[in-house]
Amino acid sequence: MGEYAYDFVTDNAHDGPTRNPHDLTRSAGGSSGGCGAAVAAGLVPLSLGTDTNGSIRVPSSFCGIWGLKPTYGRLSRAGSFPFVDSLDHIGPFARSVADLAVAYDAMQGPDPRDHACAQRPTEPSFPTLESGPGDLRVATLGGYFEKNCPPPARSAVAAVASALGGGRRVELPEAAIARSAAFLITASEGGQFHLERLKKRAADFDPAARDRFLAGALLPAAWYLQAQKFRGWYRAQVLELFRHADVLLAPATPVSATLVGQELMTLEGVELPVRPNLGLFTQPISFIGLPVVAAPVHTVGPLPIGVQLIAAPWNEAALLRVARVLEQSGVCTAPVAQLPAIAA
Repeated sequence: MGEYAYDFVTDNAHDGPTRNPHDLTRSAGGSSGGCGAAVAAGLVPLSLGTDTNGSIRVPSSFCGIWGLKPTYGRLSRAGSFPFVDSLDHIGPFARSVADLAVAYDAMQGPDPRDHACAQRPTEPSFPTLESGPGDLRVATLGGYFEKNCPPPARSAVAAVASALGGGRRVELPEAAIARSAAFLITASEGGQFHLERLKKRAADFDPAARDRFLAGALLPAAWYLQAQKFRGWYRAQVLELFRHADVLLAPATPVSATLVGQELMTLEGVELPVRPNLGLFTQPISFIGLPVVAAPVHTVGPLPIGVQLIAAPWNEAALLRVARVLEQSGVCTAPVAQLPAIAA
């Protein structure tokens, strides 16, 4: 994984990169790239990842598998190493929706070892998978989520929307500001959490992670407080959208898997750094703890790319029912990666 989960490409200065099982010259995404790659390669049927700003959904998109980032507080984080307490989630990767649902159900329930774990009873999703989406209302996120969205990502969202009848467009208010606020909270909380280690063992850190933690530790408290204030306002505005839609669709990543070591990518004619911008579409969602299923689409280019299925808090079961419909229709599947033959 990327060191301390502060990474979208799983290129670790100590251990090297995790390679994409669909193309070994490309990244598996991050920060939970090793877990995503192992599932995509067929080494294991499922695995667990953590998602602070997109670290389940980015590997799911790059590796072409299913991933679930549950509602913040739905699954216990006990046993995982913290990164940003107010943003950290844990969730499963799988190659089938049934496996995803079974893993999710098995991990539900209160846990006193995690102060953020909700005191909610288990709400099994697996028994409802075959009931279909029923009268769930599906809408596609436009505006911010259409900008910086090249053809493969746009086509993947369109394919999912067509299969679900989700042609209506809605917009998240101030999504770009939400992403900026997520950056501030991540940097500030992460920097403060690692401050003592940075003081004593700075040379042991991956330089890419170390420099961002140091910068975060130096952020003014007023900026952090303003970001948290905005977060409350933004969450209330977004929840209003779920009065008119049950499931929202958005790209998971702006591009399919980037090359290992690639530093820049071009979106809308502008060159941008790869590492921070792979979370372009995931950060405004995890910022307020909404549940998301990352659905893999393998039919819009030579490499897979993911689509986010987003619901209101605690509505994971609805997302998994929609995911099952997409799987049965063949629009979203997660076959074991098959590397091209290498000439002797």
